[in-house]
Amino acid sequence: MARGSRVSWVQLFGFFGVLCRGVFSVAHTPMLLWSSDRSLQGLASNLHEGGIISQQKLHKLLQHTIPADSRNLVVFLQDTLSVDDFTRYADSAGNETPFLNVQRLLKNSSSSLVLSAVDCQAVANLTEYLQKTLNLPLVNVDGTETSHLMVNASKPDLFVIKLQPTASRKDEPSTLKALMENDKIIGRFSEALQQQGVPSLMIYTARQPSRVPVQFHGAGHSRRQLMSAEAQDNSLYAPVYALNGTQPCILFYATNFSLIVTKNKELIPLSNLTFGSPKVNTSSSWCLSSNAILSLQYTEPVSWIKSLEIRFVMTNRFYGGSARNWLTLDYVEIVQDNETAATFNVSMISSPVEYSFRCQLVGTSSQYGAMLIPGNDAAKSWEIVISDFQIQAFSVQNTTFSYASDCTSFFTPAIWMALVTSLVLLLILTYGIHMIVNLTTNNRFDDPKGSRLSVPETE
Repeated sequence: MARGSRVSWVQLFGFFGVLCRGVFSVAHTPMLLWSSDRSLQGLASNLHEGGIISQQKLHKLLQHTIPADSRNLVVFLQDTLSVDDFTRYADSAGNETPFLNVQRLLKNSSSSLVLSAVDCQAVANLTEYLQKTLNLPLVNVDGTETSHLMVNASKPDLFVIKLQPTASRKDEPSTLKALMENDKIIGRFSEALQQQGVPSLMIYTARQPSRVPVQFHGAGHSRRQLMSAEAQDNSLYAPVYALNGTQPCILFYATNFSLIVTKNKELIPLSNLTFGSPKVNTSSSWCLSSNAILSLQYTEPVSWIKSLEIRFVMTNRFYGGSARNWLTLDYVEIVQDNETAATFNVSMISSPVEYSFRCQLVGTSSQYGAMLIPGNDAAKSWEIVISDFQIQAFSVQNTTFSYASDCTSFFTPAIWMALVTSLVLLLILTYGIHMIVNLTTNNRFDDPKGSRLSVPETE
């Protein structure tokens, strides 16, 4: 009997395992809809959270929103998009998010609907289904050509606007820039229809889900040397270094090194100019026993900048509490065309002088592991993004980094939660064991054939 029960449980868990694999292996992408009328109101109550909307369910849902009427239908189609994109890039560009216009349209439209997970197969057949259902002329438009597109309010069409690709971007800043450009395209075209008074239904989705890497941005900022740190990969290119005579005295490395102009969000990539086949001049750098400056000078990094210099100012200080010297990056300066230097104060970048300092993300965003804080008005014109940042000074040997002190904190929120939960459970277990151990039984019992048992109150 026991054996049969055990087999049934194994079969049951196996069935649920296969079922879960089948559900979660379905590729899905978000779909955002907003309309100039109230046709989308109340539809969210019919949906179950956590499920993936199949093609059949999507068609049934759209039947209630796109009857054959006089509305234009616009599908903004991107190559990749995931729900994680909205959370990861929410504050990546300061006060302006990559989805600013989309958020505004969802909020201000007469009705809107957000589908967090739609089967990619349903998205692939969406255009064909809409054209067949509504019998509307299909107009395929590239995203960059929407400004020249003419819309006839009396003759509705099905517009499929192909947005700029994001999956082919090699680094986060370029992906962010592509998302912002797509958001601007959606905003301009939607505003043009609103100004013309053209009734419309808009759909924003993608063919495939994007792969957004999970990154932890230093939830706590305490120091530790990360003993289990991820192995450093410098195989892309060698670090750039500054010389003190003939010996290297400063090393600097990053997989992505970029500046962003705050005013127009123009990206200035510096990775290829700094590493690999460098076109950077470090001759103005200098090293002393207590101070060091790494100066990176570029000539015409972009067409409208004649000269650009970036300085990393570091100090070597002795701290009695730890009885050792520490390398501290005090501030970063940007000098464009010999104008006023943009100064950024640096928080949480220091390491024992014998080690190098490493952090996954360093920049002006508050979500990064180490933050660069604008120190004057000129600094507000720039944003800095550095990925896999690593720097060392004062104890450099050859062109190889020493052991890295990482910006990651030892006790992350997840570790604290696990410790507190374990402590609470341990206290409950200890109390339960204590109660069980102290259970007592009667040492005397009534004899039904004898006299009644009498227990004095003193006992």
